[in-house]
Amino acid sequence: MKKKHLIEEIRRNNPTAEPEFLQQFTEAQLEPYLNRLKHVSGRRGRGSVWIRTDETAAVVTRAA
Repeated sequence: MKKKHLIEEIRRNNPTAEPEFLQQFTEAQLEPYLNRLKHVSGRRGRGSVWIRTDETAAVVTRAA
């Protein structure tokens, strides 16, 4: 999926995500985020499982 389409789809699922902010990420970074957004909007409960992929860090920090 092209970056423009990824951003449009992300904004459908998360309208608070600013396009300018999303533009700084690559397609490879946006795809897992979109998949996560779609997953969390689905069913919940005991049967709902999400497995973090290797390319996604468990904890992220930023230096100012």
